[in-house]
Amino acid sequence: MPLVLVPPLQGRWEYLRDTVDALDKHMRVLTFSLCGERRSGVRFDRARGLSNYVDQIIRVLDDRRIDRAVLCGVSFGGVVALHAAADHPDRTAALVLASTPGPTFQLRPRHLIYARAPWLFGPLFLAEVPRRFRPEFAAAMPDAHVRRRFALRQLRTFVRAPLSLRRMAHRARLIRALDLTAMCRRISAPTLVVTGEPALDFVVPVQGSSDYARLIAGARSAVLERTGHHGTITRPDAFAALVHGFVAGLQTSSGSGRGRAAS
Repeated sequence: MPLVLVPPLQGRWEYLRDTVDALDKHMRVLTFSLCGERRSGVRFDRARGLSNYVDQIIRVLDDRRIDRAVLCGVSFGGVVALHAAADHPDRTAALVLASTPGPTFQLRPRHLIYARAPWLFGPLFLAEVPRRFRPEFAAAMPDAHVRRRFALRQLRTFVRAPLSLRRMAHRARLIRALDLTAMCRRISAPTLVVTGEPALDFVVPVQGSSDYARLIAGARSAVLERTGHHGTITRPDAFAALVHGFVAGLQTSSGSGRGRAAS
């Protein structure tokens, strides 16, 4: 079963390369950079807001003549995947929300200030990154040599796929205008909610992300151990195993159901 992987706030699929490679061992993976990003090939229409990204998912499926797929969104990408699953249930075989901002998520006051003037406060935001993420990376990669290789790969990706703080800030503000709780009530696809450990996610509260498992009918939840918000890239093989197990279980149940119906 094909899977569409929607990237997080930075918008570039390249930062999920290890995740794509891990998932690709189990299923066909389709991904893209969010519209408005360089090389995305798609212009962002401000009047359409988050629907721009939903349209990208549907376009990917249409271009490859795929009727239905697993929609898997990482962080901000989870909000996009949720929106797509609510609007297009006929195209959604299953939904995976990974470390997705919860239905009542709010930016911290200082991050709200950063988002209003990213060109001015962007350096302050970037300066926070090493301090905030160090505990998570140390837990996910106890070996210092492994951490250094990981950091070097991320630096190389940053050079090849530079971030736009302006576009990131705009995406963060888009979440505030959405009624995510109402969207949850419209989800009919089997759903897996993946979070890291509460003490290691320094980006969005795990408790808020876990609310999706309560609000979406029949949703399952899973915790990716020894990591926090960035488990999709710090422990890509473990994340891929969770997703594969979830999807394989659905296919087995579906196959068994067809067998009983045929008999």
